[in-house]
Amino acid sequence: MSDQEFLEYVQSGGQVEATDELPADYRAKLIKFIEMHGNSELMGVLPEREWILRAPTLQRKLALTAKVQDEVGHSQLIYRVVEDLGKPREQCLDDLISGKSKFHNVFHYPTKTWGDVGVIAWLVDAAAIISQKALLKCSYAPYARIMKKICWEESFHILHGRDVILTLMNGTDDQRELVQEALNRWWGPLMQFHGNPIAKEEDPMYVWRIKSQGNEEARQQFLDGYVPQIWEDWDELKSVVTGHGPKSQDRLDLRRMARENSAWVRQVVLAEAA
Repeated sequence: MSDQEFLEYVQSGGQVEATDELPADYRAKLIKFIEMHGNSELMGVLPEREWILRAPTLQRKLALTAKVQDEVGHSQLIYRVVEDLGKPREQCLDDLISGKSKFHNVFHYPTKTWGDVGVIAWLVDAAAIISQKALLKCSYAPYARIMKKICWEESFHILHGRDVILTLMNGTDDQRELVQEALNRWWGPLMQFHGNPIAKEEDPMYVWRIKSQGNEEARQQFLDGYVPQIWEDWDELKSVVTGHGPKSQDRLDLRRMARENSAWVRQVVLAEAA
């Protein structure tokens, strides 16, 4: 089919395989897009890997190790898709190391505290999965297929990150400050995560239906889904620490009753001591 017929086919929801004849521009766009994804998965392990030995508990070490292993596995799957399109894995790695090819903006920043680990696993991975779910309908079928496994594992990573954040938020003032400080630093990169504000009709990746969502649409979906969750954490914390938790009154009543019932003991002991 002609390039125009191919374009109309993929825009109508059609998918193609590695063995199909692909327009040169489409193949080039696929390689560039998927290679950057593979680079990002590989480079994305580095900010978290630094914290494996510094994780606060053995359980946290194991969870973070498993997450890092998942991300490396994702990169290998993705590079395999790029190889089928004609670019060898070794060349992908050479171009990454030389700086010729790119990796995602969020993986250019340092992880300064354990709070960063929680924010990355919860919010950065949440932003990632919004983009990745838009790839499940990719016009290039091999890429869409591997995204099923990757999205499933990333969904688990988000739960891990949320657990880290909630544990810190229910800890000490210093632990809560770790979360707030990390969130402040990561908010800018998170807002840039889904790319520049190009109209989706002008984005070649959307036109070829490599991705099925525009940048602004993805960014807004992230904001709609996660800003309420961020406020929910703070509102719940404020409610709980001011005595309005689900068991606050029951436990205070129990402690009050125990104190009242044992008052005579303290009176007797104190009288004898006097």
